[in-house]
Amino acid sequence: MSSDVPDVDPNDVRAAQVTNARIEDEMEQSYIDYAMSVIAGRALPDVRDGLKPVHRRILYAMHEAGVTSNSSHRKSSSIVGETMGDYHPHGDSAIYDTLARMAQDFSMRYPLVDGQGNFGSVDGDPPAAMRYTEARMAPIAEELLADIERDTVDFTANYDDRLEEPEVLPSAVPHLLINGSSGIAVGMSTNVPPHNLGEVVDATVELIENPESTVEDLMEHVKGPDFPTGANIVGRNAVHKAYKTGRGRVRVRAEFEVMEEEGRIVISELPFQQNKSRLVERIAEDVNEGAIEGIRDLRDESDRDGMRIVVELKRDAMAEVVKNQLLESHLERTFGVINLALVDGSPQVLDLKETLEHYVEHRREVVRRRSEHELAEREDRAHILEGRLKALEQVDDVVETIQDSEDRDAAKAALESQYEFSEAQAAHIVRMQLGSLTSMETQEIESEYEDVVARIERLETILANPDELDAVIVDELNEMKDEYGDERRTSFIEDVGDVTHEDLIPEEECVVAMTEDDYIKRMPLDTFRAQNRGGKGIIGTGLKEGDRVSSVFAANSHDYLLVFTNRGQIYELKTYEIPEMSRTARGKSAVNLLDLDDGEEIEAVVNTEDLDDEFLTMVTRDGYIKRTAVDEFGNIRSTGIRAIRLEDGDELVDVEVTDGETDIVIGSRNGMAIRFDESEARAMGRTARGVIGIDLREGDAVAGVAAIDDDYHNWVLTVTENGYGKRSDLDEYRPQSRNGMGLVDIKTGDRNGEVVAIEAVTYGDHLLAMSGAGQIMRTRVEEISTVSRNTKGVIVMNLEPDDEVASVDIVPEAAYAGDEGADKAADEADIVPDEADSTDDEPTETE
Repeated sequence: MSSDVPDVDPNDVRAAQVTNARIEDEMEQSYIDYAMSVIAGRALPDVRDGLKPVHRRILYAMHEAGVTSNSSHRKSSSIVGETMGDYHPHGDSAIYDTLARMAQDFSMRYPLVDGQGNFGSVDGDPPAAMRYTEARMAPIAEELLADIERDTVDFTANYDDRLEEPEVLPSAVPHLLINGSSGIAVGMSTNVPPHNLGEVVDATVELIENPESTVEDLMEHVKGPDFPTGANIVGRNAVHKAYKTGRGRVRVRAEFEVMEEEGRIVISELPFQQNKSRLVERIAEDVNEGAIEGIRDLRDESDRDGMRIVVELKRDAMAEVVKNQLLESHLERTFGVINLALVDGSPQVLDLKETLEHYVEHRREVVRRRSEHELAEREDRAHILEGRLKALEQVDDVVETIQDSEDRDAAKAALESQYEFSEAQAAHIVRMQLGSLTSMETQEIESEYEDVVARIERLETILANPDELDAVIVDELNEMKDEYGDERRTSFIEDVGDVTHEDLIPEEECVVAMTEDDYIKRMPLDTFRAQNRGGKGIIGTGLKEGDRVSSVFAANSHDYLLVFTNRGQIYELKTYEIPEMSRTARGKSAVNLLDLDDGEEIEAVVNTEDLDDEFLTMVTRDGYIKRTAVDEFGNIRSTGIRAIRLEDGDELVDVEVTDGETDIVIGSRNGMAIRFDESEARAMGRTARGVIGIDLREGDAVAGVAAIDDDYHNWVLTVTENGYGKRSDLDEYRPQSRNGMGLVDIKTGDRNGEVVAIEAVTYGDHLLAMSGAGQIMRTRVEEISTVSRNTKGVIVMNLEPDDEVASVDIVPEAAYAGDEGADKAADEADIVPDEADSTDDEPTETE
């Protein structure tokens, strides 16, 4: 086993030099060492200067090489080579990528490198090879290194102990916040957004002057991230959360203008780190695939003056809808804030106040060490000046003493013994030139001495009084703000919610028609005024040669629909997605809305607003019935999902919503009907076939199903293909057990034809019938006579020869409330006498 340690021969010298260890302990320690190396040595920035080691080493190498903002540009390959050879023993590509990023004004809010040449673009173009580009430090980068020679920071040996490099830079500005940082370590990552320098300086000053300031107080100054590419931050809550906890998800939205009169949308700013070229490509792909509608052209007109992406809209496109489609997929991104940085070598997630507190402590240490270093220098200089002034007071004697000495060492010794000069003063006096003994030189020395003494007093005050030290930091921060501060680029906009296609479409009742060749459209319900029964109706759709209407149903324009097909598939559809067209138009192909196969037709539609903890009850042509709980249909794919398993040759015919206590009436094409309690068909899963609901005679098939609520419905309505129908009281249909042959519902034959539909109706309902040739008629159900079962019924819709009723639907009274035409019969409706309202003397029943 891995924990077993083998015995070692004490006489084996080589074996004695080997340390035994458990492999799991060695693996654990090695992994920890590797992880900490990545965390502290590569991936995470230091909270004090906001830099990762590679950034710090590049800047220090440029500083040491004299490649400052005042020097000429240096070949990038030279900078990379010196950095790699002296400080960063990793690949040159990683160093050059970092150097290039520090020169990109679209990546850094305040670029640290002044690049010359191609350093990449917002389109994702890579920088030119390092042998072609040149670089030097930007002025603000020098502020990060200011006073580094004054013992302000600690140094450590480089990788080969040949040189020393700084552990951290003095950083005269809070660089972690103003330029941000991103990186992935082992088991953790950081993503600090950039900010406006002026705002961060103001917040830092506020914290120095009022240490008890809360995050909310600091947020009065730091409004939010300020990205180099501008754009807009949506809402402020996410920003506040990120500042308070160190983590948050900030929505960043592109800056654009909707020009409705010109029919275009012009994009001028993109969210941070978004690739412009790829964005244009993805929008074009979505337009070509139909995911975004209403765009006819897309152009990138960006130039050196700025970004400009033009989206040309189609003439009938809704600009607000197109805008929100673009926002949903392309023009809005989420910036995940993770304010993780190294604090004393350990990674910590910091809030806004903690981040600034660590920076302030760093600056206090830098200013203290700088002041101590300068104080020591000034004291040494004052000591020398005191010696010179003392020598000038007795210049003749001093000169004579030096002249009488044998050599320089003897002269220094004589000065130290005779005039009590220190060793440093005596050495300086011996090196003095005669020209420095003039009276004017004396005055300059006296003036310099006074200045040095005053500076010493000031430095001692700074070191003795923390408030004075803080005042120095505040003054220097304000100088940085005056020198490098600028206006915010990123604005804030309120999250007012998206304007969806649904919001822009009036809520109204619609009639949806679909043909056998899969043409579909919707029309306002009030297009079809209620007529007396027996009318011909009006044209409801145009048909191409050989095509016929397959289904019609009523729905609200804002309804979310479950669409069931004859193949047993279920799809999800929003009514407003169906194109609205005139009643004479043919419609548009349904393939853009539903992924239907050849021969697959819509048989039933269920409004999702009608669904709760209920069941979908389905019947097939061969008489099977199946109940499935609504929650089985919670995740419907765009390609549809199976609603019922069908035997070969069988088809789904109709679907109703039931609550578990509903009576079911199944009607057959040959006029039979059976009523039973739905509980006789137990609930099953989506992929089940179901059980037999009605025992069909040979040649018969199911026409439809009605769900009866005794407290709401009054009649069963039956319609035949030749335009005849009838209402019958619910009591006419006595409950039976399922799997029976049922009772005679309506007489079929040459006059009536086969049954097309069976529905449960009540007072105020309207019948909507559509013929295969495209005629639509709407009539009140009360217009249809109430008769007993086993009758022929009355004329409902007057059809042309060779035409037949293709589909019917019921419009409840609540759907057409306020429709002035709902209760007016069409003047031109042709009424046929009710000679068909006859019944046989003795109705027959079949069990």
